[in-house]
Amino acid sequence: MHARHLSRCRAYRTRQRTFHEKIADLFNFSDCGWSTKFATGYTPAVKTDLLLIPMGARWGDVRAAAVAADEAGFDGLWTWDHLRDPDGDPAGVPECLTTLAALAEVTRRVTLGSLVLNVSSRHPGLLANMAATLQQISGGRFILGLGAGGSASTPYAREQEGLGLAVEPDAVRAQRVAEAAQILRRLWSGDGSSFTGTHYRLDRPAGYLRSDPAPPIIIGGFGLRMAAIAGRYGDGFNTQARHPSLAELARIARDEHKAAGRDPSRFELSVFAGLAPAWLRADSENRAALERMSVARLILLTGPPYDSSQIRAAGRVLSG
Repeated sequence: MHARHLSRCRAYRTRQRTFHEKIADLFNFSDCGWSTKFATGYTPAVKTDLLLIPMGARWGDVRAAAVAADEAGFDGLWTWDHLRDPDGDPAGVPECLTTLAALAEVTRRVTLGSLVLNVSSRHPGLLANMAATLQQISGGRFILGLGAGGSASTPYAREQEGLGLAVEPDAVRAQRVAEAAQILRRLWSGDGSSFTGTHYRLDRPAGYLRSDPAPPIIIGGFGLRMAAIAGRYGDGFNTQARHPSLAELARIARDEHKAAGRDPSRFELSVFAGLAPAWLRADSENRAALERMSVARLILLTGPPYDSSQIRAAGRVLSG
C-alpha cells in the first residue's frame, strides 16, 4: 500500500481523489503545516529517512530532492519499484535500481534503499549482481528492500499483466521472496553449492559478483506470513507506521529471527508514513510510540514535484 504526493495536502481537497490519495487515509496525515518551534539538542533514537515517490518523477527533480535530503541530515533515501502509475500519469515511472545507482553518485552519506523490489520482476540471480554492483557504486550504502509485489486485487497488478506476466497467488509470491533471499546471500558470499527450491535453482554457481559487505535484506509486508519470512530470511521487516497489528508483526518477525539462530538484536524493524511534522517533532507521541516499539528506521514519503525547501525544513526539525 502506498500514498501519492503526500506533501500536497491542500490539493487533496480540490481535485478528484486518486487511488494513491485514498491510501493516504491509512496514514492519518492531518498536520500539513510546518511550525518553527521545536525542542533543541534533539538526537533522534529512530533513524529518519525520505522516500521519493517515483510516479511521474523527472530525474532533475529526483536529483535535487536527494541532494537536499543528504545535506539536510536525513539518514537514508528510498524509492519504490513500480513500472507504471496506476493513475495513468503519462510521465511514467523511473526504474528503481537505476535511479538508486545514479543517486549513489550525487549523494555523500545517506543510505540508499528500495521499498520494496517486486520479487517477480527480476530473477534473484540477476538481482544479486545488480545489488552487488550498486553496493560497490554506493560504497556500501545500499539496503535491499524485497517484497512479494501487489496481489491480483490491487491496481499495481496491471503493470505485470500488461507485460504478459502472471500475478501469482499470495502464498506463491511469498515463497519466491523466501527463496530469493537465500539465493542472494549465497551468490554474494561466493557459495558455489547448488540450490534447489520450488521456484528457483542454482547449479554450482561460480564466478558471480560478490558483495562485501552484503547489503542488508529488508522484507516488506503487511501480514503475519511476510513478517515470519522477514524474520527467518531477512535482516529486517518493513510495514506501515500505523499498522493496527504492528506490535504483533514485530514480535513474530523477531521470534522467527531468533528461532533461525540469528541475533535478534541485529534485526531491524522499519516503518513508513507520510512526510509531516507529527513524525518529526522531538516531543511527538508518534515518535515516542516508535521508540517504545524499538523501531530502528522511519521512512517518510513525499511525491513529485518534490519541495526541496520543505525537505530542508524537515531536516532542521530533526536536528533541532
